[in-house]
Amino acid sequence: MKYKIILGALLFAVCLISLNIGSYPLSFFSVSSDIWHHRFSQASVILWEIRFPRMLLGLLVGGSLGLAGAAMQGFLRNPFAEPGVLGISGGASLGAVLVLYSGLSSAFSLALPLGGIVGALIFAALLYFLAGPLSIHALILSGIALNLLAFAGTSLVLNLSQNPYARLEIVFWQMGSLQDRSWNHLALAAPFILTGAWMIWKNRNALDVLTLGEETAQSMGVNLKRLQWIMIFGTALAVGAGVAVCGSIGFVGLVVPHLLRPWVKHEPGKLLGISALGGAILILGADILVRLIPAESELKLGVLTSLLGAPFFLSLIFQMRKRVN
Repeated sequence: MKYKIILGALLFAVCLISLNIGSYPLSFFSVSSDIWHHRFSQASVILWEIRFPRMLLGLLVGGSLGLAGAAMQGFLRNPFAEPGVLGISGGASLGAVLVLYSGLSSAFSLALPLGGIVGALIFAALLYFLAGPLSIHALILSGIALNLLAFAGTSLVLNLSQNPYARLEIVFWQMGSLQDRSWNHLALAAPFILTGAWMIWKNRNALDVLTLGEETAQSMGVNLKRLQWIMIFGTALAVGAGVAVCGSIGFVGLVVPHLLRPWVKHEPGKLLGISALGGAILILGADILVRLIPAESELKLGVLTSLLGAPFFLSLIFQMRKRVN
């Protein structure tokens, strides 16, 4: 319970800081009073129309990445597993890139997130049918193959694009960001993210039983085929919707569960909730940092999380090598 209070306090703090940080200085509490009493000003419009949806979207996307990362590591029993390993993030990215390439994003503002969500669901369906019902190794290999397919498709789109501005837009979108996201983006992504998170959370006890082995889990009433379906499509909904709206933001699902696992004595079910809190804290903290770093244009969120996550990933590899030796 103590760690939940600590994480909850940290999350509340970064949410308040996120609402106060920006190029336009404002006081959250005084502007909130204006909004409450319907005294609309430039500061209140900035807070309500720009910073609130940005903060809430960061909360949802970060939470879903942390939750899905912990779920994947528990289900696959692999410490290096995270949502991207299944190819679902790649499918969402490819779907959004195709929308950018076709020009639909210019004609219809919500076409970009919708394309990403559809791409994630298509790749999730492919993964389920390729991997088969019970093979964990086949699931990982299928995810690798689908990631390669998504990368090849994205590279092909960039190669075929004749418009340099479209290429630039695709590249910038793939870097991931919460900048310029609106209530419309939040309203579109939130139902998918919350539904996927609920599917995963509802089956947290099955992940604890799975640590005893597949045969033992089956003997205790765990339907592994159903659990696999839930984990794949729950992750597709939660992570795919986030990628569709914000672009690719990597390493959150890998780093957060590793940092917080010792707090729950390595129990996968208990890890889900605190990983969701930790993921939200990491994303919001990183988003605050990109706004504080002096630069002509705002640093992309996905770039910062990769800069933080890559060294952590390498340190995990070295730790495992030491244990083996």
